[in-house]
Amino acid sequence: MNPLDLVKLTALMELTEGRPEITVGLIDGPVTVNHPDLIGGNIREIPGRVGGTCTQNSSSACMHGTFVAGILCGRRSSVAPAICPNCTLLVRPIFTETTPWNEEMPSATSEELAAAIIDSIETGAHVLNLSVALAQPSSKGERNLEQALDHAARRGVIIVAAAGNQGTIGSSTITRHRWVIPVAACDLQSRPINQSNLGNSIGRRGLSAPGDGITSLGAEEGKSLILGGTSAAAPFVTGAIALLWSEFSSATAAEVKFAVTQAYAPRRTTIVPPLLDAWAAYKFMANGRSL
Repeated sequence: MNPLDLVKLTALMELTEGRPEITVGLIDGPVTVNHPDLIGGNIREIPGRVGGTCTQNSSSACMHGTFVAGILCGRRSSVAPAICPNCTLLVRPIFTETTPWNEEMPSATSEELAAAIIDSIETGAHVLNLSVALAQPSSKGERNLEQALDHAARRGVIIVAAAGNQGTIGSSTITRHRWVIPVAACDLQSRPINQSNLGNSIGRRGLSAPGDGITSLGAEEGKSLILGGTSAAAPFVTGAIALLWSEFSSATAAEVKFAVTQAYAPRRTTIVPPLLDAWAAYKFMANGRSL
């Protein structure tokens, strides 16, 4: 089965490619913005400590950022899922290009992530995709991160976050925050993959999305990349939210968030979240129902 079909994105993607007025914040690695399957897209960079454009296509940070960007905003004719290519992609990198691909997955500190969240909100993002791993935890960093997530809630900026790939049961500052939509990874039979983190907060407030052998853009022209894990799963949810907001531009963040997480799937008490159903969320909003 096609990953897009699994989460009922195909029908929604036939209705819309998204709108430039809807801005998706990508907090990840830098992106190969001159990639032929990204050229012409609405990609903007938020200046920061890390540049938004790749300088080393073979770096782990560049490969990761370009891969996730392809799922969100690649050309519809490309190998990538290319969910919302007409939306504006706001690139705010936090991963540095210091590690070669396949040596180590990129990571950042809680302080760096908190600063990136604030920057993205202030620059006008509607929804943020956090396919990130955190390193060097500190109490100050965790406080900064929680305050940044609180700020997103107050400003009505939806946050979609990868649940993590440690194969553990539990939560983190990100996944247990009431405003965050944590995303677990599943295979094409809707079963959680072994490395996906699960937990009570993930099961109650989160979603499952495809994260097993996903094909998207590689950082080098003509090359695709196949990855798995929650980093690949999160942008399926982020892209669905961007398309819904493109179709229902007057909806509030709370309404969009409810439609995509709870309107069609009664909350479960298990540690496994329900599967994203983008078409059911669309129908819920099209029926004019509100919270």
